[in-house]
Amino acid sequence: MSLTLVIPVYKEHKRLERTLRDVTAFMAEEKDMAVDVVFVDDGSPDESAAIIRALIADRGDARMRLISYPDNQGKGHAVKTGVLAAQGDLILMSDTDLSTPLQDWRALKGALDGGADIACGSRAVRGAHIGKPPPWYRRILSRVFNVFVHLAGVHHFRDTQCGFKLFRAEAAKAVFGRLRTRRFAFDVEMIALARDLGYRVVETPVRWDYSENSTVKVFSSGPRMLWDVFMLAVRRLVFGKAKP
Repeated sequence: MSLTLVIPVYKEHKRLERTLRDVTAFMAEEKDMAVDVVFVDDGSPDESAAIIRALIADRGDARMRLISYPDNQGKGHAVKTGVLAAQGDLILMSDTDLSTPLQDWRALKGALDGGADIACGSRAVRGAHIGKPPPWYRRILSRVFNVFVHLAGVHHFRDTQCGFKLFRAEAAKAVFGRLRTRRFAFDVEMIALARDLGYRVVETPVRWDYSENSTVKVFSSGPRMLWDVFMLAVRRLVFGKAKP
């Protein structure tokens, strides 16, 4: 089998060298799985795309590639772009800061081996380990956000927003091909669509550390996330669930 790692990038120039180093080490560790990587630069106004391009060229590894476009479209659009371009039998989504160690993908694969189609890393189920916790105001936003998630019809799911998820390729392409939410709330629509289409989605405990340089800004991204989930709830109320 083969695994494609999809990493969305936006204004990450300060930590890209470390990320590339960790990704390269991960690829070398995985002896039983062919691994390739797709970085998707989401219209970063800094030098992120140029740095990735230079680091890939320096390593001379054809298994790494960059997709870049000039205008910022949102994390959901970036992940969708990477997923639809992925060639692996399995597709792993990870944030650039690697707040969950890439090695935890094996826990997610265990869930797929047990019959799941999509395994979502979770910080809120038994067995999860949070090293550095987020500040109090982010925890409050998370609780408010989960109320909206419930209103959007995603029930019995404790952590939709962990940026570490593993997909069977067939499920990923079917779901992301229909995805409409372009920004940070895309995970909620993804889970709702997957369930509508009959795919089995599970939460799996992972390790996680809060990153100080998160691009999710509470007072700018937060209201937009709530609005996107509210509009998802409205669409599902008016038009119903997605049809297989």
